[in-house]
Amino acid sequence: MSDKKSILLIDDDPEFVSLMQKKLKKFDCRIETAYDGDEGLKKARSNPPDLIILDVMMPVKDGFQTCKELKADENCSEIPVILLTAVADHIADTSYTQHDAMSIEADEYVPKGPDCSEQVIECVQDFLEA
Repeated sequence: MSDKKSILLIDDDPEFVSLMQKKLKKFDCRIETAYDGDEGLKKARSNPPDLIILDVMMPVKDGFQTCKELKADENCSEIPVILLTAVADHIADTSYTQHDAMSIEADEYVPKGPDCSEQVIECVQDFLEA
């Protein structure tokens, strides 16, 4: 059994996943990936990670619903979730509402954009050192 911390990255953008995998290597963690909410839930439930990085806008099951289900699951409810959201910038184009965002029990919110990776890394470092 490894003492390495583990991070589950759930995002449907392969380029962002690849970028984050490279940046997260500095933490010497096990990094698991999932490309939609259903896949992420299965992985979190079968092998609970120490931290989850979760995108909001995804096919199959979005990040809001995924986060709600994680926080309602007694085996996953204590896992910190960093929610990546570009919804504020695109709310007029989507069915999401501000209420959706406010009702989620994510532990941290990071606005998703072209240069959000450094802010995500700072959040990861804070959670892993806590």
